[in-house]
Amino acid sequence: MLTKRIIPCLDIKDGQTVKGVNFVNLIQAGDPVELGRRYSDEGADELVFLDITATVEKRDTLVELVRKIAANLNIPFTVGGGIRSVQDVDALLNAGADKISINSSAVKNPGLIDELALQFGSQCVVLAVDTRNHGIEDFVYVRGGRTKTEKLTLPWIKEAVDRGAGEILLTSMDHDGVKTGFANEITARVSEMVNVPVIASGGAGAMEHFVDVFEKGKADAALAASIFHFGEIPIKGLKEYLKENKIEVRL
Repeated sequence: MLTKRIIPCLDIKDGQTVKGVNFVNLIQAGDPVELGRRYSDEGADELVFLDITATVEKRDTLVELVRKIAANLNIPFTVGGGIRSVQDVDALLNAGADKISINSSAVKNPGLIDELALQFGSQCVVLAVDTRNHGIEDFVYVRGGRTKTEKLTLPWIKEAVDRGAGEILLTSMDHDGVKTGFANEITARVSEMVNVPVIASGGAGAMEHFVDVFEKGKADAALAASIFHFGEIPIKGLKEYLKENKIEVRL
């Protein structure tokens, strides 16, 4: 059985790590390079760095920051935010990123997924999906969660995987930052629908939430931010708890 992964997420704004609730009310959470190194030392399996205002401000992800992060890490990391082209991805991978995450640009130009998978391999291409429930349907949001699209979440994910996305980072905007648990229902639906790994994001507040998302949500990995940034749940303690609850993790 493949081990389940624990992935701290660092949302970057103006070179600093920030965290909010439901994608707003951002507060500073520390230096991304230092935090990344700390999580690597504490036993995180991977890291995700998202430049959350890059798409909105129409500027490129900071390649220099990626270089600094790569020099301080010995675990894989994914970078996202403002990525719009093969050239952007080439620069980030050359700076040391292992994978890239795309969202708004893929929704605007789905063919970009095909291009990136062909050029760099599906294993490098993570499709980030910010989703919000509207009654009986779940819709995709773009521009850092600011703009609702007409794309339905599940069909969009299926199309993206068919085009070559090698991993899905599924963030429930309804659950983001509120610490009441992951969106297990939609996570399970996505996990059952696609044959690529699914990372669940949004809602972690207690150790049992991670057990739930792996068992009920059938996720391959769980991503969280503030509970790690502010020391509420230690990664080592979380992994020991998961092991006790028969969840396979790397200790």
